[in-house]
Amino acid sequence: MAKKLRKPQSFVAKYEGGERRLDVIEFIVIAEALGADPIKLLRRLLRTRTS
Repeated sequence: MAKKLRKPQSFVAKYEGGERRLDVIEFIVIAEALGADPIKLLRRLLRTRTS
């Protein structure tokens, strides 16, 4: 993941470990790097948080 994002592994490890939170732009970039649709992910998250 770090290579795809062109970031150091420590950057990725910090949000994987919960040491830092992602902002919206970072979330979009990471979702796209994983081949996921960020809009679909956000909709799914919102549905699970409100039910």
